[in-house]
Amino acid sequence: MIPSFFRPSLAWLFALLIPIIIFYFLKMRRTRLEISSLALWRQVINDQRVNAPFQKFKRNILLYLQMLLLCLLALAAMQPYWGGDAERLQYLPILIDCSASMGAKDSTGKTRLDLAKEEISKIIEGMLPGQRITLITLGATTRRITEFTDNKPLLRKALSQLNVDDVACNIADGLRLAQALSRTQPIERVRLYSDGNLPTKPNPATGKPMAAIDFDLTFSVDFFQVDEAGGNVGITAFNARRSSLDQWDVFVRVDGSEKHSAEAEVFLFANNQVVGQEQVVLNKGESQRLVFSVDADVSQDLKVEVKPSGTDAMSSDNAAWLSLPKGREVTVYCPKNLATFRHALAAIPGVLVDPPDSGAITLNRFDLLISDNIEDVDKEAALSLFVGFVPTELTNLIQIQDEPAEVVDWQRDATILQHVQLKEVIISEMPIKNKEVEDTEIEQLGFEILAYGNKGPLLLRHRAGIKLQYFMLFHTDRSTLPYRVGFPVLCNNVLSEAMQLASLSELRAPTTGVLPAIELSKNEQVRVTSPDGKHESRSSNETGILRGVSAPIMGEYEVRSDGKLVTKVGVGLLNADETSLLTIDKIQFNEIGVDAEADQLEMDKPLWPKFALAAFFVLLFEWWYFQKKPTGIPD
Repeated sequence: MIPSFFRPSLAWLFALLIPIIIFYFLKMRRTRLEISSLALWRQVINDQRVNAPFQKFKRNILLYLQMLLLCLLALAAMQPYWGGDAERLQYLPILIDCSASMGAKDSTGKTRLDLAKEEISKIIEGMLPGQRITLITLGATTRRITEFTDNKPLLRKALSQLNVDDVACNIADGLRLAQALSRTQPIERVRLYSDGNLPTKPNPATGKPMAAIDFDLTFSVDFFQVDEAGGNVGITAFNARRSSLDQWDVFVRVDGSEKHSAEAEVFLFANNQVVGQEQVVLNKGESQRLVFSVDADVSQDLKVEVKPSGTDAMSSDNAAWLSLPKGREVTVYCPKNLATFRHALAAIPGVLVDPPDSGAITLNRFDLLISDNIEDVDKEAALSLFVGFVPTELTNLIQIQDEPAEVVDWQRDATILQHVQLKEVIISEMPIKNKEVEDTEIEQLGFEILAYGNKGPLLLRHRAGIKLQYFMLFHTDRSTLPYRVGFPVLCNNVLSEAMQLASLSELRAPTTGVLPAIELSKNEQVRVTSPDGKHESRSSNETGILRGVSAPIMGEYEVRSDGKLVTKVGVGLLNADETSLLTIDKIQFNEIGVDAEADQLEMDKPLWPKFALAAFFVLLFEWWYFQKKPTGIPD
C-alpha cells in the first residue's frame, strides 16, 4: 500500500539535501605549522585524503545521518497517511448509545460501551487535518458532549467520561439533533454506535423487529453494531394491588435474555425483612410472573431482588423498589343533598362517606370530593367531581341556560367515562359557549373537554398540580343519568381513580429516568442525593410539588431538607426490552433502511508522527556519534 500525502507541495524540502552535499564538497582550510613528527597527526592526514572531491563520502556516516534526518522531517511535514475504507468527512457527528443494555458484559468482562469507545478512539486518533468531530450520547435524553472540534485530547477526555445510564435508548432524538446540526454544518454522514437494542416495530416484509424512525434525514447513517453480550436475567415489572383492607397482592415479573437460558432466586424484602423467596428457571426469551402477599395493616417499604445462579450480563435490572401505604378506607366528601351519589357510594365496600347521615363533617382532607357547591373547590382532595356549575375560569366563555340538551359525543377512553353510555341521557339544562368562543380557548386555560353537547361542553377535566378535577356542567339531578345503569359505573370509575391517586388501590414501582412527583411544602428547598453519591439542590413549586428530578441510574434517592431525611425513593430499570438484550440489525426510515455493519471501517492512519519520531531518534544518534570519544585517544 502506497501512502497518500496531504501536503505534496512541501516536497521542495527535499531540495535542502543539495546545500548539505555541497557543504561536504568544500575543503577545510587549515593553518600550516611546522612540527618535529607526524606520528601523532595521522588522523589529520586521513582527513586531508577524505577532503578530496568524491572521497569525503567514504565512511562519512554523519553525512548520511543528516540526509536521513532531513528526509524524515520533509516526509513528516508532508503529513502522509494510509488511506482507509471510510469516506473522508469534514464534519462527522458520532452518536453513542449509552442506554442500560450498553452496560451488558461479555465473557471477557467488557461492556458494550467499552467496545464502542475502543472503535471511536480509533476514529479520533485517525483524524486528519481539517476534520471535525462532535460526540452525542443517546439515552432517555440526548446530550451533545462536545462541539465540532479537532482537539484530540478534548475528544478523548469526553469519551473516557461516558457512562451507561440505566434507561432505554431514544435514538429518534439523537437523529433529530444531528438533523438540526446539518442546517449549520455540511454534514454528509452520521455514525451510530449501538448494540442494536432500540425501540422496535415488526418489519412488514420479514416480520422481524426493526427500529423505525418516522421522519426523513438529509444525511446518510452508518450503523455500527457492537458485539452481543452474554446471558441476562432481570426484573421487568413490580406492582401491587390491594386485595382487601388488610392485604396487598404483590406481582413481580422476571425476564431472561432472548438467546440464553437462566436460573435465579427472587427475594422480596418488606421493611428489610425477607417475606418471600422463589426459584425461577427461564428458557430463551421466557418470562415468569410471581405473586406474593403483604400485610396492609402497616406501611411497607418493599424491595425485590434477583440473584442469578450463573453469569449475568447486567446488574442494573436486578433490583426494584416500591413503597406501600397503610391500608385504610377511602374517604369521600359528598353533601347530603346529593343523595344519588351517596346511595351509589354506600354500595361500595371500604368507602367512608363524610358527612355521615347524622352529624357534621369530621374530616378536613379527602381522597374524593363530590359537590355541587362552588365554595367546595378549595377543599383538600386528590380528586374532585363538581356538578351543576361552571368553573370560575370559564364563566366568561360558557353560560348555563334553562333548556333541554343532549349528548353529541364523548371520549369513551376517558377513565371517568369507561363503560358509561351517554347517548340517550336527557338533560334539562344546556351549557352554551358564548358567541365566537372556540374549544381551543377553553383548552388553553387547562380544561380538556370529555363530553360534548349540542351547543357546548358537558364534562371537563382539569389538573391542578397533582390534584385532578372533573366539572360536570349540568346538574345530575336535572337529568336522567342517575336512573341509568351507567351512573353507578361512573361513580365506581371516579372512586377507582381517586384510590389510585391516593395510592390505595394499585401501585407500580417507579422506573429510572425521572423521579415521581414528591409532595413537600410550598417552595421548599431540598437536596437530592443519587445512589452514586451525587447531590442536586432543588425546590418545590408553588403548590408544594417537586417534579422533574433526573434519575438516570437505578437505586435509592434520598431527599433531605435542612439535613433531615424527608423521603427515600427507589427506582429500578423495569424495562423488558433492555433486559432481553434483544438486538436489531436494521433501522427503517420513511423511504430507506439502514442495515447494521458488523465489521468496523478501516480508518485513515496518519504517518507523520512516526516519521517525526524516527527523525528525533536519528538526531539523538547523530549527536551521540559526533560527541563520542575517538578510538585510541587516552583520557
